[in-house]
Amino acid sequence: MGNSLRIIIVAGEQGVDGNVELRLQSKGYQVVTVTAPAGVMGLIYADPPDVVLVDLSAPDEPLLGVIRSLKEDFFFSTIPVIGMIPEPFAEAFDWEEYPLDDYVGLPLNARELFARIALSLRRLRRVFDNNPLTRLPGNTSIQRAIEQAVGKPMAVCYVDINHFKQYNDVYGFVHGDEVLRMLARIMSNAVKEAGEGFAGHIGGDDFVFIVPEEQAEGVAQRIIDNFTAVASELFDEGEKVSGFFLAHDRKGNEEKVPLMGVAIAIVPTDYPKIEHYAKVAEVAAELKKLAKQSPQSCYVVDRRRR
Repeated sequence: MGNSLRIIIVAGEQGVDGNVELRLQSKGYQVVTVTAPAGVMGLIYADPPDVVLVDLSAPDEPLLGVIRSLKEDFFFSTIPVIGMIPEPFAEAFDWEEYPLDDYVGLPLNARELFARIALSLRRLRRVFDNNPLTRLPGNTSIQRAIEQAVGKPMAVCYVDINHFKQYNDVYGFVHGDEVLRMLARIMSNAVKEAGEGFAGHIGGDDFVFIVPEEQAEGVAQRIIDNFTAVASELFDEGEKVSGFFLAHDRKGNEEKVPLMGVAIAIVPTDYPKIEHYAKVAEVAAELKKLAKQSPQSCYVVDRRRR
């Protein structure tokens, strides 16, 4: 367990028994209690917790709204949501209405609560393949999402970062990891702005997003614009002016490496010959080679009606 785990307790205006927070803190959890449900999603967006506890001793619409918002958001839907429910109500509780992952009875048994939290996190690791760094869905979810998009007026878009390996080598893994988290946030926000879609992290600097075909180019351009603006701040003034940073190739020779950018391959999935996941990946690989030939960030669209 340890103090790296963060828990948000959500309660209505009546608040929650203060002993709950104290008991969790005694186990080393970082705990924040929120009694205004309207502000919960903003708090979660700013610093996603590992577990959300919801006090349902007096269930109401704002609390239901928090649970639904979490479970309908592809980025946060995997966060375990555990309800705290008075025992007399649990048997007749409407589980369809409140999409919880688990519950504990009230009055609270601390040992049961600790066990439920631990089991929820272990279940999450077993069942979901989310990338631990970016929290985005991983390869199993990506493949499933692409298969669902095939034959529909959607576009599967593969994203990777130009010159990321050299940046990682020069500036270190800590800075490299922050770049990956930054791109994940930029991409997720751009997809959310589209109103419909999916975002995933294949691994390393390879990402995927899926949006309606007519919105794909607009989303790709927003990702490029926002990444370009933020990535420039990762370099010092001299590097920004010159447009490159110094690295070493495999033989140890110094080389001038262009500043990081993104290459995006856009594959519409309603083409007759785009029949399955493997074909989407094959076409995307061709397009990414073209996109990465550009010295600037860019996207390439498959416009061939095959």
